[in-house]
Amino acid sequence: MKLRYLIDENLSPRLKSAIQRLEPFVDVLRVGDQGAPSFGTLDPDVLVYLTATQRLLVTDNRKSMPKHLADHAVAGFQHSEAEEWIDRTEWLRF
Repeated sequence: MKLRYLIDENLSPRLKSAIQRLEPFVDVLRVGDQGAPSFGTLDPDVLVYLTATQRLLVTDNRKSMPKHLADHAVAGFQHSEAEEWIDRTEWLRF
């Protein structure tokens, strides 16, 4: 399965531009884009969108997202079908 990404609105829109410039075939949306959740969408609703569209979330939200991810998993949802990414959370330093 091809990995598809959603960039959270708390990250710079320049990140999407940089990804598309370096890897034009990567499927990446940002919150607020057409077909993505609108700005201000609550974290639990973003997670539902991710489940429905099989996208991976790129965020630096360490304050509330871990709890929402845990609640999402307890509710029986997964946030990726790509085997190596099923229910995996990674914090990347940059």
